[in-house]
Amino acid sequence: MTRPLISYYGDDFTGSTDVMEALASNGVETVLFLKVPDDALLSRFSGARAFGLAGTSRSETPQWMDVHLRAAFDWLKALDAELCHYKVCSTFDSAPHIGNIGRAIEIGRAVLGEATVPLIVGAPQIRRYTAFGDLFAAYQGRNYRIDRHPVMSRHPVTPMDEANLLMHLARQTTLSSALVDMVALSGRPEPEAADILLIDVLDAATQAAAGALLWNGLRGKSRFVCGSSGVEYALIPAWRAEGLIGEKPAFAEAGAVDRIAVVSGSVSPTTERQIRHALDDGFGGVTLDPLLLSGDSGAAAIAAAVEDGLKVLESGRSVLLYTALGPSADRGGELDGSARHRLGRALGGIQRELVARAGLSRAVVAGGDTSSHALGEMGIAALTLKMPLPQTPGSPLCIAHGGALDGLQIALKGGQVGGDDYFSMIRAGRA
Repeated sequence: MTRPLISYYGDDFTGSTDVMEALASNGVETVLFLKVPDDALLSRFSGARAFGLAGTSRSETPQWMDVHLRAAFDWLKALDAELCHYKVCSTFDSAPHIGNIGRAIEIGRAVLGEATVPLIVGAPQIRRYTAFGDLFAAYQGRNYRIDRHPVMSRHPVTPMDEANLLMHLARQTTLSSALVDMVALSGRPEPEAADILLIDVLDAATQAAAGALLWNGLRGKSRFVCGSSGVEYALIPAWRAEGLIGEKPAFAEAGAVDRIAVVSGSVSPTTERQIRHALDDGFGGVTLDPLLLSGDSGAAAIAAAVEDGLKVLESGRSVLLYTALGPSADRGGELDGSARHRLGRALGGIQRELVARAGLSRAVVAGGDTSSHALGEMGIAALTLKMPLPQTPGSPLCIAHGGALDGLQIALKGGQVGGDDYFSMIRAGRA
């Protein structure tokens, strides 16, 4: 088998499909596993040049990471890829007690080698930018410094109150850090010696320079890299320049289906607009109580939700089941960490039953943390890319492999991702 170009661990499932889309849509055959595969499943994808492992570390504690991330990195190391990537959300939201990126880097260095870890977060393709170490993200057509972002500065679990990524990381680790800024990238950068090296990405030129620095310079010293899907977007030009990959392949549109099922645990205003658009476009809505789904009567609440969803589907309409209609309906403050996980699994159980009993061929799970726990409940073993969405990158339509839902077309959508017509677009199967 040809040595893989890259392997990666995604800190949530939507972020993991984001990386898969960035790679596969550029001609790098990629498979994303939902747990460490056995030899039989791995052999089905022997031609892949990139291997991903979808995880949940974005919503986990450092203690959880010490056990589960170490095991994940051990498996990724055994794949012997040219680079191993710890993929984080492009909004970098994290905290010392939950989703600690600093601790993840410490564990990765312990497994993959005590060397400088390049960090690339900016990705213009998904409207994320870093300039002089500060992170900026778009919202509703405007760019905001992340600590002033209308959504991420108020994230219900890990609000971003610091835009400088190295200062933010300093709260999570004692590892040293340095920056290659956008000005240095325009020349011949000579990075400082540091445990973590943040590389600015503001535009296509700095992105290409960052990828060249990573692939042609830093890779010789370290196989471990951290960052958003900006890592892959930066590497694509470097790989293409060396003839390691060809030109971008063409993908056919998936085409329309008559009905889909959507489950959403997102409280984002972006998802709120998408829900409202879908309801106006013929979807039947089912409001779910997150406290009931995650509580002692969860089994009964799940069964009731399935029946309500089936009634909508039997009427010939697509169904959208949601736990909140925007931030004003957020009840997350009443849920602890374990309850949030139970809620995600409950939504996955609902989706599994709807797909199986209604014979659906396409489905959507909305919410980054929700997707991470929901897909495990659905019994899906792996994902490959069906159709990239270049207008709203980061939320592609995928094909499920393994289990009772083998062949299902499924999209995983993060809270901040997609246009207002996202759910209708997935039903229509158009990019």
